[in-house]
Amino acid sequence: MTDQPTGRRVVAWTSLSLDGCTSGPRGTQYDTWLYEHAGHEQTGAYFESIWRGADTALLGRTNYEGFASVWPGITRDPATDDRTRALGQWLDSVEKVVFSRTLTDAKWENSRIAADLEPTVRELKAAPGRDILVLNSASIIQALLRAGLVDDLRFAVVPTILGGGLRLFSDDLPDSKWRLMETTTLAHGAVGLHYSAEA
Repeated sequence: MTDQPTGRRVVAWTSLSLDGCTSGPRGTQYDTWLYEHAGHEQTGAYFESIWRGADTALLGRTNYEGFASVWPGITRDPATDDRTRALGQWLDSVEKVVFSRTLTDAKWENSRIAADLEPTVRELKAAPGRDILVLNSASIIQALLRAGLVDDLRFAVVPTILGGGLRLFSDDLPDSKWRLMETTTLAHGAVGLHYSAEA
């Protein structure tokens, strides 16, 4: 029997195209493939099973600014469904750490800016709490993979080929091995994958 890991787990979450991209060329595909995927009820239920286990969210500047510009309005819209509203309330209340060397003011409640990724995440992992969830930020996930700080990879692989864009797995990532923990098939053809790092 191996010893169980101690401390909080860093869970990297993102949606991927079949060709491994988190966004299309110049971001032009966002409002089609990713928005449609996120709008499916099963996607919402699957993601809820992930975010409910976390009490800290890590974001890059671009995702943070995008989330902060739309989620408060979605959360307060009376037409928003209960599951989406619950996600918005979690996003409002969760501790949010934004990694940026250019952002000077994080106005969304419970947000703070950090410039140094690795020491900040090591501090968070050593502190008491639940999972630390990286929200869709490819650059943050890549940097944490290089530092060996990702405990779990959680993907939704969407049946779309973008033919280019921002790839999650860049050529400079170190070798690593992962153990498949769970697969989930969503009704619209996406597949949820959960991998844990092998010791």
